[in-house]
Amino acid sequence: MTTLVPARLRPGDRARVASVGLRARRLRSALSALGIAIGTAAIVAVLGLSSSSQAGLLSEIDRLGTNLLTAESGQSFSGDAARLPPEAPARISRLTAVEQVADTATIATANVYRSPLIPPVSTNALKVRAADLNLLPVVATGVAQGRWLNSATATKPVVVLGAVAAQRLGIDRVRPGQRVWLGGQWFYVAGILRPAVLAPEIDTSALIGYPAAQRYLNYASIVHGTVTQGPPSTVYVRCRTDQVDAVHEVLARTADPESPNEVDVSRPSDALTARAAASGAFNSLFLGLGVVALIVGAVGVANIMIISVLERRSEIGLRRALGATRGQIRAQFLSEAIVLAFLGGAVGVAAGVLATAVYATTKHWAIVVPAEAWTGGIGSAILIGALAGLLPALRASRMAPTEALRTV
Repeated sequence: MTTLVPARLRPGDRARVASVGLRARRLRSALSALGIAIGTAAIVAVLGLSSSSQAGLLSEIDRLGTNLLTAESGQSFSGDAARLPPEAPARISRLTAVEQVADTATIATANVYRSPLIPPVSTNALKVRAADLNLLPVVATGVAQGRWLNSATATKPVVVLGAVAAQRLGIDRVRPGQRVWLGGQWFYVAGILRPAVLAPEIDTSALIGYPAAQRYLNYASIVHGTVTQGPPSTVYVRCRTDQVDAVHEVLARTADPESPNEVDVSRPSDALTARAAASGAFNSLFLGLGVVALIVGAVGVANIMIISVLERRSEIGLRRALGATRGQIRAQFLSEAIVLAFLGGAVGVAAGVLATAVYATTKHWAIVVPAEAWTGGIGSAILIGALAGLLPALRASRMAPTEALRTV
C-alpha cells in the first residue's frame, strides 16, 4: 500500500493562499493593518525628523564655523559680578592664532521700549548693548533690513535691533524716522539684524555704538586717569580652526591676567552640537507612543485572525479532509497575519518618510531617513504580525477535521 505524502506549499503558493483570506475581508483587514501602519509611521517619522534636524543643525554649525570663542565677565570670589578689563580685546587680538576680535558691553542701567508710555517693568527681557563696529562678521550674522552702525552713527543716538528685539518691540521694518525709547531718550532705528545663531544674546539686544553709550548713557571707564569707552562684558574671538583648543586654554589669562578665574570662556558651537545630540532625548517618548500603536495594531491583527479561524472552520475542515497537514494550516493563517502586518508596515514606512520629507523641506533641512528607521519599522511590524498570528494559527491547526466539517 502506497502512502501519499502531502505536497509542500511553495512560498509563492503560501502567499497566494494567505492573500485570499485578506482579500475576502478587505475592510476588516484594512482597519487591522491601520494600527500597524500608524505605529510604524510614528517610529519612522520620529527617527527621520530627529536625524534631519540634527543634520540641519550640524550643517548650520559648519556654515557658521566652529572657531568662535567667547570670553565673558563672570563672578568674583565673593560672588559679585566681575568686570573685564577695558584692555581685554586689545590683549586678545595680539594672540598669533586670533583672526578677528569684537566685543559688546551690556549696559545694565538702560532699557529699551517702544515709547515712553510703556511701564518700566515691561522690559520684554531685552538688553541694551554697546557694540564694536566689526561685530557682525565675527558672530556670523548680517543686516536683514536697514544698515549697521558706522563710524558716524556710532556716535549718535542710533540703534540697531536684534531679530528678537525688533519682534518684541513690534517693529517689522525700518521706516524713516522710526524711533525707540532707550535709556530715557529717543534713539533712531537704523537697522534690524538677522538671527545670530552662535550669539543668541545679540538677538534680544538693542545695539548702539560705544561712543554713543559714553555720550548719552554715561557708560565709560577710567584707565590711568583717562576716561575711555567700556569696559566690555563679552569678547567674541575668531581664531584659526586648528588652534581653537590652544586659544581656548589661554583666553581667560589673556583677557584678565590678574583674575583669570573671573572670566568665563566658552565655544558656542559646542553648545549647538550638544543641543543637536540632546534633540534626540525626547525621541524615547515618541518611540514609546509608536510602540504602543504597534501593540494596539497587534491586538487588532490577533483579533481578526481569531475571528477568521472561527468563521472559516468549514474551510479548515475541508482542507484537512483533502489531505492538508496541520503544519500547512498553521502556515496558512500565520502567513495571513504576517502579510497583513507587512502591508501595514509598508504603508506606515511610506507615511513616515513622507512626513519627514514634508517637514524637513519646510524647515530647509536635509531629508535624512536612517536605514534602521524603515528596516526596523518593517521588521518590527512583521515580528508583531507573526506573534499576533501565532495563537490563531495554532488554534486552527489543532482543529479536528470532523469537528470543523460540522459547520458545513
